[in-house]
Amino acid sequence: MNVEYQHIKVIGFDADDTLWVNETYFRDAELEFAKLMAPYETANKIDQELFKKEMDNLSLYGYGVKGFVLSMVESAIELSNGSVSNDTIEKILAIGKDMLNKPVELLDGVEETLKNLSLDYRLILVTKGDLLDQERKLEKSNLSSYFHHIEVLSDKKEINYSKLLNHLDINPSEFLMVGNSLKSDILPLVNLKAKAVHVPFHTTWLHEQVNDQDTKQKDYKTISSLSDLKTILN
Repeated sequence: MNVEYQHIKVIGFDADDTLWVNETYFRDAELEFAKLMAPYETANKIDQELFKKEMDNLSLYGYGVKGFVLSMVESAIELSNGSVSNDTIEKILAIGKDMLNKPVELLDGVEETLKNLSLDYRLILVTKGDLLDQERKLEKSNLSSYFHHIEVLSDKKEINYSKLLNHLDINPSEFLMVGNSLKSDILPLVNLKAKAVHVPFHTTWLHEQVNDQDTKQKDYKTISSLSDLKTILN
């Protein structure tokens, strides 16, 4: 076993864009929304206003598709100065329903990796977003049997992780977190003196992006695929 990870007993996995595709659907939805709002503003302005509205609403709606749809509706009303049609609102709602009904597309090597690691470690799922939507995706993924515990957090900050580790009686020095977001899955755990492995996804939501200064001298590893996780642990 890699001496750096010899004390690890529990491995936590993010879900969206770590185990299965998620952010791609949001980018597609933003493009559809921009087309609907094209009579009122430029695509760039529409994207900016929608993101601003999402940030304004984050403390009220939280993360996930439902909050995103509400932000699209509010943005449509504001961008159109209240003249947006009922038909357009219905199309926005249809975008949201389509997102919620998307099939769960597992990323490469996910199930094999979880199956192998579950033989030697206690695995937990640590995600954030809408509870009902995350439960739906987990059920469709057929991965739930690999996890000892499943937690859907309202946010992924140090305080959220600290409470979770305390609740599950996990020592940070014995915990490894794996995820695609440096902001949500990696840096909070590094600050708690746990281990972390970054598995980048090809697209990252603006809210989850960090700069080089944020990651400077932070101790974590980056791998290109979840399949590489077993290699660095051995």
